[in-house]
Amino acid sequence: MFGVRDVLFALLGGRCQACGASMAGTLDAESLVRLCAHCQPLLMPRRGGYCPLCGEMVADQGAVPLVCGRCRRDPPPWSGLAFFGSYAGLLRDLLTGFKFNSRLGLGRLLQALAVEAYALHGACWERPELVIPVPLHPRRLRARGFNQSLETSRLLARELGVPVGAEVLRRCRHTRPQVSLPARERRENVQGAFVADEAAVLGRRILLVDDIMTTGGTLRECARTLRRAGASNVSALVIARTAADG
Repeated sequence: MFGVRDVLFALLGGRCQACGASMAGTLDAESLVRLCAHCQPLLMPRRGGYCPLCGEMVADQGAVPLVCGRCRRDPPPWSGLAFFGSYAGLLRDLLTGFKFNSRLGLGRLLQALAVEAYALHGACWERPELVIPVPLHPRRLRARGFNQSLETSRLLARELGVPVGAEVLRRCRHTRPQVSLPARERRENVQGAFVADEAAVLGRRILLVDDIMTTGGTLRECARTLRRAGASNVSALVIARTAADG
């Protein structure tokens, strides 16, 4: 059923969730995203030309997804990766605005992009039993005020009908921000930085969620921690994937 906000939007119009521009009223029961004519073509999901395990992209966006050579030689510790698009342009602006500039109003839009990413790339997976966000260390959580990965997870978990394990995976060691490090140091920076609740994880299918994947060092260490704790399967979802994996 449509809520009061949906009816008001249909009657009176609303604003673009990305840029805030006024929009004519439209009501789409299937859509979680409302974008203006300018932002709509700038925020399109990636449908092809990528590795379904690590998300590495090729120039041809229409190419059939194929496992890349690197993942054939050294598979990641998850069974599949879903992502919405490349970390560039409007998508990058939205993610950095939400994460670093406290534009919390963007949260609902980013949640909807996570849902769409799962629908596009993860719908063929076996349904997870628990959604787990990549955690922040308490020191960084206090400084930022919120965990962007947890906020991204909420709508996705509700759409899947499974709980969010907000405390199941914890960061037990404070590390330098990954963005400040060269690619070769990122994996070492997060080694041993996480601990999982074995009782909550044992024998369960886990969907691990983060906002951005660059080299994948943080996501890999989280997935390995969950696997060691006894998870029967780990899949991963991010909103954005950088174009190069160093």
